[in-house]
Amino acid sequence: MKNHNITWRNIEIEITYTPDKFGLVDHIELHFDKRLSLPVSDTGYRSNFIPTGTVNAHGGAVLFVTKWLDHEAGRTGWNGAQMSLF
Repeated sequence: MKNHNITWRNIEIEITYTPDKFGLVDHIELHFDKRLSLPVSDTGYRSNFIPTGTVNAHGGAVLFVTKWLDHEAGRTGWNGAQMSLF
């Protein structure tokens, strides 16, 4: 298991990457402030299982997550992290 901390569009994200989990898949977990949202989650957490080797093929966990978030933000038109309380 490897942990990384990144800032993506002013959002602090903790990435936990477990390669070859269960001898079957790579596992990525994202933890971030639950008051914010990402284009892949609005709960403060996201878990994703990926075919083994995919993360390394994309340059490692930090690059994989950054590309994933950028792709989903563009695909969904996501443009901000602050949720409205009112």
